[in-house]
Amino acid sequence: MEILTLLTAVMFGLLSSSQLVATGPVSDDDRTILLEIGKELSLSFWSSSNSSNYCSWTGIVCSNDSLVVERLDLSGHGLQGNVTLISELRRLKSLDLSYNNFHGSIPQSFGNLSELEVLDLSFNKFESSIPVELGRLKNLRSLNLSNNYLSGEIPDELGELENLQEFQMYTNRVNGSIPLWVGNLTNLRIFTAYENELGGHIPDNLGSNSELQLLNLHSNQLEGLIPDSIFSMEKLNILVLTQNFLTGTIPTSLGNCKGLSSIRIGNNKLFGNIPKEIGNITSLTYFEADNNNLSGEIVSEFAQCFNLTLLNLASNGFSGTIPPGFGQLNNLQELILSANSLFGEIPIPVLSCKNLNKLDLSNNRLNGSIPPEICSNSRLQYLLLNQNFLRGEIPHEIGNCVKLLELQLGSNYLTGSIPPEIGRMRNLQIALNLSSNHLRGQLPQDLGRLDKLVALDFSNNQLTGNIPPALRGMLSLIEVNFSNNQLSGLIPTFVPFQKSSNSSFLGNKGLCGEPLSSSCGNINGSGQFSYHHKVSYRIILAVIGSCVAVFVSVTVVVLLFMLRERQEKAAESAGAAAEETIGKPVILAGNVFIENLRQAIDFDAAVKATMKDSNKINVGTFSTVYRADMPSGMIVSVKKLRSMDRTLIHHQSKMIRELERLSKLTHTNLVRPMGFIIYEDVALLLHQYFPNGTLAEYLHVSSKKHDHKPDWPTRLSIAIGVAEGLAFLHHVAIIHLDISSGNVLLDSNFNALVGEVEISKLLDPSRGTASISAVAGSFGYIPPEYAYTMQVTAPGNVYSYGVVLLEILTTRLPVEEEFGEGVDLVKWVHSAPARGETPEQILDAKLSTVSFGWRKDMLAALKVALACTDSTPAKRPKMKKVVEMLREITK
Repeated sequence: MEILTLLTAVMFGLLSSSQLVATGPVSDDDRTILLEIGKELSLSFWSSSNSSNYCSWTGIVCSNDSLVVERLDLSGHGLQGNVTLISELRRLKSLDLSYNNFHGSIPQSFGNLSELEVLDLSFNKFESSIPVELGRLKNLRSLNLSNNYLSGEIPDELGELENLQEFQMYTNRVNGSIPLWVGNLTNLRIFTAYENELGGHIPDNLGSNSELQLLNLHSNQLEGLIPDSIFSMEKLNILVLTQNFLTGTIPTSLGNCKGLSSIRIGNNKLFGNIPKEIGNITSLTYFEADNNNLSGEIVSEFAQCFNLTLLNLASNGFSGTIPPGFGQLNNLQELILSANSLFGEIPIPVLSCKNLNKLDLSNNRLNGSIPPEICSNSRLQYLLLNQNFLRGEIPHEIGNCVKLLELQLGSNYLTGSIPPEIGRMRNLQIALNLSSNHLRGQLPQDLGRLDKLVALDFSNNQLTGNIPPALRGMLSLIEVNFSNNQLSGLIPTFVPFQKSSNSSFLGNKGLCGEPLSSSCGNINGSGQFSYHHKVSYRIILAVIGSCVAVFVSVTVVVLLFMLRERQEKAAESAGAAAEETIGKPVILAGNVFIENLRQAIDFDAAVKATMKDSNKINVGTFSTVYRADMPSGMIVSVKKLRSMDRTLIHHQSKMIRELERLSKLTHTNLVRPMGFIIYEDVALLLHQYFPNGTLAEYLHVSSKKHDHKPDWPTRLSIAIGVAEGLAFLHHVAIIHLDISSGNVLLDSNFNALVGEVEISKLLDPSRGTASISAVAGSFGYIPPEYAYTMQVTAPGNVYSYGVVLLEILTTRLPVEEEFGEGVDLVKWVHSAPARGETPEQILDAKLSTVSFGWRKDMLAALKVALACTDSTPAKRPKMKKVVEMLREITK
């Protein structure tokens, strides 16, 4: 939160004198150069300017006497062309060309800008090597070459930049080693060179002569030790060295940096103990050292890091017990200690960490029993205790884990029966795994209440009795495994069961029915098969089989005939067939995923609804949405995919499988597909109908549209709901393609649900079937980097969410004429200081002036929105963190 506070202070602080646009006489030389630059780069916003004073043009700041251009900011305009002419502006102090489409080599002539203090060329397509001429920029304080295609080694000439405070060159192809001179830059505070091809050792003097605060070198090929020098000045705040080949031990000197907030050194070859000096770093929030060769006991001194939110020591060689002192870490959210050699019991104090969200102790040697206090923490969502030596019964108190999304207890020595209280965990969704234990007794009927669960594994136990028909209430099941038990009776008729492979039920001698090949037959009163019943059963089966065979044969012939006839018609008149409607369309495929709704939904009525513009609800980037009234009285939302997505029709089976899977990945804040219809070259997706419409309508359409008057608590609840939905999508590795207020639906209680989720899985942006604006989202919500990287990313989702949050706070559209040409909502908010506006003036006055409490909360939410819309993707928080920050506001 301190970083966000600092960000807001910077954003809304007083303007320096160098930022003021002067009005005195101007230099004809600079004017001529600027006009030439404008022609070369096709700067329409300069050529269309009515002002003869170029110091008032977009992106230009002149000196106080207006004689020369001192700052040139052309960032984020998608520009191309030759930028060499810019080097003629010899008095430039700041040059920002970031987030454009410039390519070729960085001009050597930039080395002539002798007064330059800031040079930002990040997020372009510059290639070749870093020009040695940049070493002549003696006044340079900040150099950012990140996210380009630069190669070669870091030139030694840059070692002459004695005033350099920030040197960033991440995400390039730079090779060689980190030069020794980097350690001699006495003013260096930030050095980021991650995602390159750097090898060799980290210089022994790095940080010893400077006040280094941030060092990020992850995803390189670095070898050798972590040098003590990094911590010698005791100023380091963030250290990221993951994904390298570093060896040796963790220096004890890191304990000197009491301001360290993040240490990430995972995926290396480090060995030895974690130094006890770690307890000195009371400001530590993240410590990741997974996938190394670390050993010894987990030091109890971690308990002194009161701000710790994540501790990940997975996949090492740690032994001993888990320190019970971890229970003092009230801010701890994730404790990941899997794949070590830890033994002893699960410490009860750890279970009382009030913010603990994930506890992963899997693949260790933990013994003892599962404590009844296992769910004393109501926030726990992930509990992974599989592959240990846990004994005893599963406590009935497990039912208190009402927020659990995943429960892994497999491969232990658990005994007793499955407690029916598990049925109380209605949010259980990702997996319930009790496999490879010694569980006995019957399957509880209460399991049928887990209607969100996707994966269920009870294999390799000693369970008896029938599979209860009540399990058909588990509507979201995709993967099931009951194999190798002592179950008997008929497998209930339930699509997830019948669609599973027979291996999911093998090893149960008394079990019969589909998908097993063994049939059950009818059972008489004494439990023996009746001969007459057998005979009649076989006769009936034979008759039914014959009928089915005839029906299938006739159906296949008819379908083939219809397809052939259709192809012939299309060949005769391709254009006319598309324009004329002869009868109703032939539905080629369709399904309703929710069993109890199949009778209520009529496919013909859904198709017919899309033929009338009066039924149109919304037009989105990828689809048009219609209201469809079913004969049953039910109202359904029908989404008609745009023509650009017709390639999906030719991969129907893949599309259907993906839709069915998504229909079962339920979340309170996600809209899930109810079914689909395919006819001709059209795909329709069926959804629940939301009478309160979209968030966009709620915020921007006349209040007459809604009886419910918008207020801040409702808006904050909506913001949190959208964030929760996106955080879950990111957790299951789904990146949304079109986050906007128009794709947020509001139910009858004004709870927010994120829509268009299935589009994000069905479409592949790499196909190149549409422009970037179509692939990457709606206008005004698209992150600046998408236009150049062509990659849809999680940080990009965070940016788009930030725009939605700004809409909620300001009631402004993402793009308005009032903002000015080339200015969207994000730029309008971030440029508030230049207009002399305070944060309060940005907020919707109808809300912020109601009470001090509301205004305070809205300002806190504004900090979150500013962080989400940071121009640098790496600086944006993850959606999970966004949820935490917003929930903090409600406390």
